[in-house]
Formats: sequence, structure tokens, C-alpha cells
Amino acid sequence: MSTSLQAMGNLSPGHDLNGYIQAVNGIPVLTADEEHDLGVRLREDDDLEAARRLIMSHLRFVVHIARSYSGYGLPQADLIQEGNVGLMKAVKRFDPYQGVRLVSFAVHWIKAEIHEYVLRNWRIVKIATTKAQRKLFFNLRSAKKRLAWLNNDEVDAIAKDLDVKPTVVRDMEGRLSAYDAGYDASPGDDDEQAYQAPAQYLEDHSFDPAAQLEADDWEADYTRRLRDALAMLDERSQDILQRRWLAETKSTLHELADVYGVSAERIRQLEKNAMNKIKQQLGDTVAA
Repeated sequence: MSTSLQAMGNLSPGHDLNGYIQAVNGIPVLTADEEHDLGVRLREDDDLEAARRLIMSHLRFVVHIARSYSGYGLPQADLIQEGNVGLMKAVKRFDPYQGVRLVSFAVHWIKAEIHEYVLRNWRIVKIATTKAQRKLFFNLRSAKKRLAWLNNDEVDAIAKDLDVKPTVVRDMEGRLSAYDAGYDASPGDDDEQAYQAPAQYLEDHSFDPAAQLEADDWEADYTRRLRDALAMLDERSQDILQRRWLAETKSTLHELADVYGVSAERIRQLEKNAMNKIKQQLGDTVAA
């Protein structure tokens, strides 16, 4: 094992990024034959030392790829670390008998892990969830020719190039141009600025104990008064209201007319009179 490989033992991007980059650049690149032999040892004999050498010799490529994602404001060390995870997944799946160099095969896995990390951490709120949005997220910036908003021709051109709908391009442009706002006011904000913080107008009062108790008391009181008002009606009126409004399967006017041997119009009048008496009773109770 080379001295450079041994030096990688306890080194990680987060510990000393510059030292890490110097160390990985000092690890020799494998020849095609060396890479093939190590791949065979890993695949046939599950040789962990072979896997280690394959990974170590390709760490420099992860650094190179991670640097292309520096424009998202995320720590370079974290981007490299995520890319290393992708490299390890690629080594695990590498088939030396396909005649393809590991670096060509691993690019997909390295970028996939970095993409996931960027999407998880670039904004507090997920900015890209669908396949089309993810494609736009990593291509829209490079596709824009200027800082101003895209015009219709540019939107149509980008949509055609990326095989998405123009509305998706517009939506993603708006998301990328937005900014994250803190929930609470900053310590240095004055009263007017502090009042505009989301915490001041997004507060949820639906579970306030006092308000909930008041609502429960009001509902219970209203139910009691409604029950008392119904009790003051004659039995026929009570039965009509029960079947027309309170039963799970409500009766029609004609069905009740057959029950009481009167016309449907008479049932409607009885129903209306009963409702007016209840409203009057409830109003008198509230006024009292």
C-alpha cells in the first residue's frame, strides 16, 4: 500500500479541506489493467482492500465534480463527502468485465448523491420535487443568458431543450428567484420590521385552550337550547322535523304526507311553522 493511501487513514474533507485535496491528488491514478484486476478481486473474492484502492484512486475525480456545484452556497466539504458516498456505491456495483473504466461508470452515482444533497439543503422548503423540476433546477441557471426575467422566446427555447412544459420553466424561475425568510424577527429589527415577521401573522390560534373551551361551551349550550325548543312542539311537528332534518335517511314531503294522511303542502306548512317556533324560542332564550 502506498504512503499516500496510508495518509488517508484519518483524513476527511471536513477536517482539513485543503490538506484533503492535496492528499487525494497525490494518490496515483490506476492503469486500466490495475483497475481491472482490482475490480475482479472485489467482484470474485469480495476483497475489501481492492475496494479501498479503487475508491482512493478516484477521490480526486469526486473533488473535481463537487467543485462544479460550488454555486449553490453549500459547504464544499459536504459536497465532496456526498460525492464520496456515490463513488462507494459505484465501486460496489462496478463490473470489470464490461470493458468500461470505473470513472465513466461512477460519474452517474457521484452526481446523483450530490444532486440529492443540494436539493435537500439548498432551501428550507423543498424547491424541486418532480422529475421535470429537478432537471430544471440544475440546468436553468446555465440556460439563462442574463439576470433579468426570461422572455417568452427564452422560456419556449429552454422548455424545448429540457423537454418540459413552459409553465414548469416559469414556475422554477420564480422559485429560484425567491428567498428564504426567517420565521422569527431578527434581534436588530425595529418594531415595524418585527411586526412583518411570519411569526406575527402565521400564528395558529385554532388550538388555544381558552378558545376551544369557549367553543365547546357554546356548542353544548346551543344543543341544550335546541333540545328544549324541540320539546315544546307537539308530537307531530317533532316527528316531521326529526324525519326531515335529523334522521340519517331523510323523508320527503310526499312520504310524510302518506304517513299523516294529508297533502305534501300541508306537511311543508307544518314544517315551516315548527321551524319558526324553534327560531323564536332560541331567539328569546338568547335575549333573556
